[in-house]
Amino acid sequence: MQTAPIPMRPYPVSICGLIALLFIAAAFAATHNPRTVRAGETELRIEVVGVDDPKRIEMLHRWVEEAARATTLPSGRFPLRTARVRISEIDSRSTSPVPWGQTSRRDEVSVLLYVRRGANYEQLRADWTAVHEFSHLAHPYLGERGRWLAEGLASYHQNVLRARAGLLAPEEGWRRLDAGFRRGEAAGPGPSLETLGRQRGGTMRVYWAGAAYWLEMDLALRRDHGTALPEVLGRYADCCLVGTAQVTPEAFVAALDRIAGVDLFERRHREYADATTFPSLDNSYRALGIAREGSGLTFSDESIARRLRAAMSARALRQ
Repeated sequence: MQTAPIPMRPYPVSICGLIALLFIAAAFAATHNPRTVRAGETELRIEVVGVDDPKRIEMLHRWVEEAARATTLPSGRFPLRTARVRISEIDSRSTSPVPWGQTSRRDEVSVLLYVRRGANYEQLRADWTAVHEFSHLAHPYLGERGRWLAEGLASYHQNVLRARAGLLAPEEGWRRLDAGFRRGEAAGPGPSLETLGRQRGGTMRVYWAGAAYWLEMDLALRRDHGTALPEVLGRYADCCLVGTAQVTPEAFVAALDRIAGVDLFERRHREYADATTFPSLDNSYRALGIAREGSGLTFSDESIARRLRAAMSARALRQ
């Protein structure tokens, strides 16, 4: 659609009026024009809406770029070739600096982050929501039956990847992961994970039993197969990932098995999907040298367990 050009008016414009117009134009541009963040051949288009203060806009861009870079793959790229990020400020009674986040896959993949008005940089940087949502870019849409797989991966990554990016101390990352597992355990038994996904219920068990699955997969790959979950997801992104596509959970885990050359993801997927209780963490914690002590954790100094924990959560150099 074309619009008619605005005719030039022969009336003089005051200097003050011109300055005011320039300020309005600058604020509009800063609020509505996206900034592109690149990693290799991939990019995120980030825009901030509803904010007029250029310094705050710059701070929000800095925060979300750091969170996004925490989820780059071992090759140094983002999972998708392109995605959109929209940051909106809202009034909220929540104490959380980011009361809500969502990943939309309708016409294009978009990460939507709703920031509490007035939340400062330190509060935003300490929050998990942005890394959780960016982690959803590493998998296709898995439908309601695969909700536990999708949310479990994001919940696992929100702690492990933040530690690897230096946003959390490694031991704090394990403590927060364990706190999530305890919330999942406290939810008690009920319908299977797959059924809970279809019912859109059982949030704590769906998210944290799913996270237990991905912890188990990552551990098995590292101990027994000479690879790791980030590498497998990176190869899946290279060959198969389409952000707006819907893939069945079975097809997704079968593809991961094929890429890694293992019989692991698909076999354990069915066991988790049908489970009506929270999975045991005993084998995973034993391998990691982690033990529960009251409401806290202790960490073994045994060399194999210490190296395994470090490989999974210690700060990594990013490209």
